[in-house]
Formats: sequence, structure tokens, C-alpha cells
Amino acid sequence: MKNNVFNIRVYGFLMDNGKVLVTDEFRLGIFMTKFPGGGLQFGEGTIDCLKREFREELQTDIVVRSHYYTTDFFQPTHLLPSNMQLISIYYLVAAPKPYPFQTTEIRNNMAAIDGAQCFRWENIDELSEDNFTFPVDKYIVQKLKNDFSLFE
Repeated sequence: MKNNVFNIRVYGFLMDNGKVLVTDEFRLGIFMTKFPGGGLQFGEGTIDCLKREFREELQTDIVVRSHYYTTDFFQPTHLLPSNMQLISIYYLVAAPKPYPFQTTEIRNNMAAIDGAQCFRWENIDELSEDNFTFPVDKYIVQKLKNDFSLFE
């Protein structure tokens, strides 16, 4: 019997004044752009995972406002072994101001060192799937742009 392996990723949309927070990272030898979040650890709930990721990466506590989207199609992992199925879960989140993290206006404004990361605010109405690395993020960009008026 074949073992099925899932890679579960949890992401948050932090929005402010018509912008959404994105992260640029250097991992696995490439620059990548995605939404803040990361991998679910065994024994962890998805919301706990997202709160942990925001504390680790952004030094901020978040409130999860609502579930937004869970991958509803088959997506093999992009940079990891192809025998893994990716499941991405997205939530709308809020964080108290002033934000404790720094942002930049320059894409990939960091050294090409594994684990390097920076954050940027992107205008939601100007988001382009071409600026994101992973297939599910590319897919979700258009959905987010279409739904943006519902969040205001």
C-alpha cells in the first residue's frame, strides 16, 4: 500500500488600508514571495500554527477573524519531494497597532542567506499572481482581489 504524505501550510492575510502583508524569503536556494505563515506541526491546530508563525516571524500576536480558503484541488508540493500533497489554509487576521515589525518597499530586500526574510505591504488591487512563487498563492491572489470589497 502506498503511503500518502500531506504537507499542510497555514497562512494569514493581515490587511491594512487597502494593503496586504506579504513576505519575501530566501529558502531552498531561491527567493520566494508568499503570504505570512508556515507549516503545521504534528499535534498543533491550524489557528495555533498561524499564531505561532506570526509570533516567530513578526513578533506579533494576531486575532484570527475568519477562515478564508482551503485548497480544494490537488496540488503537489512545489519545491519539496513531489510525492507530497500540499494543503494550504488561509485565514483573515488582525494585529494590534502599532505593528512591531519592520517592512520594506523593495522586493527581496535581504541577503541570499537561507532563512533570510523581509516583509512588504502590497496594494490589494495591484496584486499580481506573477509576483508570487507558489501555485496556490497565485490562485488565491485573484480570489483575494475579487473579494476585497467584502473586507472593507
